Amino acid sequence: MAAIFCLMGLALLTQGCWGSLGQTDIGCKRWHQKGADVCCEECYPGNRLIKECGPDPRTLCEPCDPGYYTLKPKAYSCDRCTQCVGAQVHLEDCTATKDTTCGCRDGLACGNDQCSFCVEKCAKGYEPTDDRSCRPCPQGTFSDKSQKNCQPWSTRCPHPNQRIVAKGNASSDIQCITEGSVINPRPDDANQTGPLVLILIIAMTTFCITITIFIIIVAVKHNQRRKRKIVKPLPPTESPTDDPRTLIAIECSFHEAQQEQGSTSTESLISNGSSKLVIA
Repeated sequence: MAAIFCLMGLALLTQGCWGSLGQTDIGCKRWHQKGADVCCEECYPGNRLIKECGPDPRTLCEPCDPGYYTLKPKAYSCDRCTQCVGAQVHLEDCTATKDTTCGCRDGLACGNDQCSFCVEKCAKGYEPTDDRSCRPCPQGTFSDKSQKNCQPWSTRCPHPNQRIVAKGNASSDIQCITEGSVINPRPDDANQTGPLVLILIIAMTTFCITITIFIIIVAVKHNQRRKRKIVKPLPPTESPTDDPRTLIAIECSFHEAQQEQGSTSTESLISNGSSKLVIA
């Protein structure tokens, strides 16, 4: 009996020393006494159970061989490390306490939590299917995250002082606002209305430019027609001058003409008288 107590004391002392030094992660981590032996309840991480009971807890468990790991605290065998193949990509190496970490190529997503296979990556508004493809969310449902199953739209706002201002779509739930607050446009709606506003602005600008050019052309043609209808004014006639010298010259010319006419008349009378005398 004394020998049993001595062994138990030695085992406890040994375990305490290991724990205080922190230099070991090999063997049994937790055990209980059973007669002269101890029975392991949990191995250290990365160790597999060799035998359940024995005199020394260090010999009850041993580390997994290279290329193997275990996540179970009391397993007789370790699991082989996963190899990333096909569409998978290697992210982290396998250790005795965890399996290899694999990912998927761009455009693909892990098909389960362990990423043991890759599937088509479903964007917002789509959900994965059993055949590892994607399908659009049915009417009345949405998916606001990639690789997420579609769920029904909410039928009411989460708070009593809110009201629905926009129904849901394939990528978002209903939109609610608090009474009296300003409505913020949904990002998806803003992305959809942006191109429409740009097209409308371009169309209005083109229309205004066309109307302006048309008005200018009409105005130019109208001015040309008015210029053709305008008659050139006659040169102004010279008004009689009031210069005294000019008046005197005109008067002299008038008297000379009268004198010439009088002399001509006298000569005619003389000629006629002479003729009469000859005849008599």
